[in-house]
Amino acid sequence: MDIAVLGAGRVGTALAIRLRDAGHRIVGVFGRTETARRAARFLPDVPVVEPGVAARRATVVLIGTPDDRIAETATALAGERAVGAGQTVAHLSGATSLDALSAARSAGADVLSIHPLQTFPDVESAVARIPGSGIAITALSEPGFALGERLATDVGGRPFRLADEAKPLYHAAAVFASNYLVAITSLAEELFRDAGLPQPLELFLPLQRATLDNIAALGPAAALTGPAVRGDAGTVARNLEAIAKHAPQALAAYAALADVAIEVGIRSGRLSPDARAAMEEVLDPWR
Repeated sequence: MDIAVLGAGRVGTALAIRLRDAGHRIVGVFGRTETARRAARFLPDVPVVEPGVAARRATVVLIGTPDDRIAETATALAGERAVGAGQTVAHLSGATSLDALSAARSAGADVLSIHPLQTFPDVESAVARIPGSGIAITALSEPGFALGERLATDVGGRPFRLADEAKPLYHAAAVFASNYLVAITSLAEELFRDAGLPQPLELFLPLQRATLDNIAALGPAAALTGPAVRGDAGTVARNLEAIAKHAPQALAAYAALADVAIEVGIRSGRLSPDARAAMEEVLDPWR
């Protein structure tokens, strides 16, 4: 297939590389200042051209712009008559509805979204991590799903279907799984430093890796350890007092996550009602 990538950032460029390697032709890319540099390095034979030029050459147009610019890009392409019947316009957002592509659909193009469920800090890691990663496909028709699944398979991903109305919740789940893991790790590093560890990251990363291994092997409920699921109210009380003294900015996060851990313990049958009551009594003054 002939494919154009508009908004060729880390994800768009990596997908273009993988699609090219799978035998597709990348007919043009467009993006901000760094796009030309990325194209010269990773896609040296691909022209960097204006969006309408790239789209007219393509059977599939991938829009990898920031979420708030997807509708604007699709509207501009439709206004230039750069997309229409016989073409498919897809965006790469995990949170944005297909409504953002309504202008392209009104112009006659099919629409879908393709979202890799992975984190990509740079192009090289994106190229390496796409194979084996889940890729959410959202479409309005069976042919649309089939095309999205083909593209996802061609880049080495594991396609799964996602309803359009479920995308905001799906994306929130991804934020918990990735972004908030980073945020919690940052808090942990800060607390370890306050406890006197000058270079804590290298010491507690093995703990995090082992925890993720346990989750993979056992599932979250069985993998959960620690004072909240044990009902160890005294330890939780001492934790809270220490955080209040040394890092009060972490109190709300600790209490909120303790509540989540308690719920996991109750649902899994590992925390008794009496233990829960003791935990609630300890947490109440800090909420």
